[in-house]
Amino acid sequence: MILLNPKKYAREYPDKMGREIMEKTIEFFETKGLGSIKEDDQGRIWYREFLDFLGKEKIFARLLTPTPYGDKDSRWDMWRIQGFNEILGFYGLPYWYTWQVTVLGLGPIWMSDNEEAKKKAAKLLQEGAIFAFGLSERAHGADVYSTDMMLTLQADGTYLANGSKYYIGNANEADMVSTFGKIAETNEYVFFVANYKDSGYKLVKNTVNSQNYVGEYALENYPVKEIDILARGDQAWFNALNTVNVGKYNLGGGSIGMCTHAFYEAINHASNRSLYGMFVTDFPHVKQLFVDAYTRLIAMKLYAARTADYMRSASLEDRRYLLFDPLVKMKVTTQGEEVINLMWDVIAAKGFEKDTFFEMAARDIRALPKLEGTVHVNIALIIKFIQNYLFRPAEYPEIPQRNEAVNDDFLFNQGPTKGLSKIQFHDYHKAFELYDLPNLTIFKEQVETFKESLIKAPSTPEQQKDTDIMLAMGNMFTLIPYAQLILENAKIYNTDEAVLDQIFDFLVRDFAKHALEFHNKPSSTDAQMEYSKKLMRKPSVDNERYMKVWNEFVYAQNGKYEMNY
Repeated sequence: MILLNPKKYAREYPDKMGREIMEKTIEFFETKGLGSIKEDDQGRIWYREFLDFLGKEKIFARLLTPTPYGDKDSRWDMWRIQGFNEILGFYGLPYWYTWQVTVLGLGPIWMSDNEEAKKKAAKLLQEGAIFAFGLSERAHGADVYSTDMMLTLQADGTYLANGSKYYIGNANEADMVSTFGKIAETNEYVFFVANYKDSGYKLVKNTVNSQNYVGEYALENYPVKEIDILARGDQAWFNALNTVNVGKYNLGGGSIGMCTHAFYEAINHASNRSLYGMFVTDFPHVKQLFVDAYTRLIAMKLYAARTADYMRSASLEDRRYLLFDPLVKMKVTTQGEEVINLMWDVIAAKGFEKDTFFEMAARDIRALPKLEGTVHVNIALIIKFIQNYLFRPAEYPEIPQRNEAVNDDFLFNQGPTKGLSKIQFHDYHKAFELYDLPNLTIFKEQVETFKESLIKAPSTPEQQKDTDIMLAMGNMFTLIPYAQLILENAKIYNTDEAVLDQIFDFLVRDFAKHALEFHNKPSSTDAQMEYSKKLMRKPSVDNERYMKVWNEFVYAQNGKYEMNY
């Protein structure tokens, strides 16, 4: 699975429009040039030029309008969406961000039974509109159980909305802001739409120092009619969570795109810079840093792309994506931070220079693990699946690569978000048996040791209430489904076995690192510490494999891409 190279765009699309969207978007950015992108970034300039391009080409309309509300080329297709995510991340987080919050803003609309709202959204998308998702509040943050946004019933059957929302992207220009609140008389949850142009909509400020407008807005006696209401009660609550579940996937693609562009800059710089009579890439520690960065990036791509297959195949009977998707959000994005850190240790001061893409990536890569729920929130969700994933597998039909040109209907018809503890998974051993590789063998032994520790050194009742130690355990568990989907997709993409075994080199080391963290927690028991020691394994050393990865895959990227300035 090759890295995204905009000058030789290789991703396949079954429909002509899919490829045209991607190629036109690449052309827009390459024509704009890195210098212009940097100038806009440093001047905190609202990306009107980009939004006008999107509207002219009807790109959001085609990518984000489900069948049958748009034209014949319009659908919600995760194959196209994951490709677009990566391209936007490749050119800069602000461009990805306005797309991401539009996705979130549309979620409650497409999930609703309000046909008039859906038709309005489809029309606005055709006109080039952007959308916003009014969920979080300054006083409550990610605590969506609490909301001070209230709708008060009036004598004529309408409502007046009062309250404020915080950290709301696109709040300055969204004609439909999907706003979450409660009905004062019944205390039931409600989703309704507001318009930034209306007099009762007060745009307070931009909360960030950025090109993005991440706004605070207040509704002051804002009139809400029945036609503006998207959902009430439990359905409003379910739509909030399901929207986040759909939208959080995009963070992985944004991270992958940023890391890929930064990788090209870093390898180009290091390969052509001479120090002490040798090129930077001749230093052994530099090779190691780049090999780690490259293999982690390839692993991110394999995992995230495979998760989309499970999202496209999801149904009421198969909700496995509810484990794999939070892993895209928390694991892929934190791996993105690691990739940038590794390369920054190579290029050092170059990473601060104002005319590089790397300078933006190093700053913005930190945002993605912190959006759509923190890493801690997502791990807390993930550990709910441990027992069923490891010990109670079920039979499912094999899922192929899902790249066909169809609408992903289930994503907006998911129903209640209850019953996570009942979700079962197929046997991960099947993926682990696809290859016979030295580091995969060590990793499998770590997995079996971890499983045994859960039985023979289980968490105590006190530990189960201790978020800190449960998160340490969760970090170890997440490596297993992460490895599983990497292996499944490696087979689909015919990934070179040397690259794959080098991926498991760092996965073995990561398992050992998290085991050490668990060992050193204040409340870890003697039995848990003994198992932690058993998990601290060293990967298999193979210099021939390592040099193959370096020469044929990492160093080979030198000069393959440089953005027009």
